[in-house]
Amino acid sequence: MSSAPGNEPLEQLQTILVGAENAVEFLTGLAGLAAAAVSEAADDEIQCAVTLKLRRRPTTVAGSSQRAVELDELEQAVGDGPCLRALREMSPVIIDDVSADSRWPELTRRFAEANVRSSLGVPLEINSEASAALNFFASKPGVFSANVYDKAVGFAAAAHNTLHLSVRIKTAQSRAEDLEAAMQSRTAINLACGVIMAQNRCSQSEAMEILTKVSSNRNRKLRDVAAELIEQLSGSGIRTHFDG
Repeated sequence: MSSAPGNEPLEQLQTILVGAENAVEFLTGLAGLAAAAVSEAADDEIQCAVTLKLRRRPTTVAGSSQRAVELDELEQAVGDGPCLRALREMSPVIIDDVSADSRWPELTRRFAEANVRSSLGVPLEINSEASAALNFFASKPGVFSANVYDKAVGFAAAAHNTLHLSVRIKTAQSRAEDLEAAMQSRTAINLACGVIMAQNRCSQSEAMEILTKVSSNRNRKLRDVAAELIEQLSGSGIRTHFDG
């Protein structure tokens, strides 16, 4: 039994998510699907970029092409436009014709120079800490008709849950990487304290005080000083006595 047409974008997104090695690869696939889906309804080839706001200012994270990424970064550089306003207001925003839109004169001038004649920003609320927007670009004015608009908004709605999962995976990966780095740092500090204890015949707390003092005197992070001592012990032949 074949799938309903309305489920196709969701199934394709799920396939991309399963096969993607990281969040950026998934978002690149999402941008490509969005561009293709909207282009089918438009009399133009649409470019699409993904802007992600994750506990900081919006950032271009992926695009259906390098051109899409560059166009989104152009809007980021100007500091305002349909995508960024869509993110702020959580409502789609259109530039129907750059030659007739007076809201962002610097952006529309630069869009015209880049042969972009119309644009559409569609927001996706992910969770309390993250939001995203699909930023569509067309080389003709008036491309984002009611039908094309509905197609873009419909795709964003279909992508919402899958994008939410992708961001959760990205956040979990970041937390795992932070935890691994913290564990490596703690291991280096513990090993360094062990070396200092053996060399100075002192307690663990005294060894920690020595290591902290060296860190302060050298104006370097504790983990970096500890890692340096461990590297010295690995066979470099450099003097390893740490007496503060």
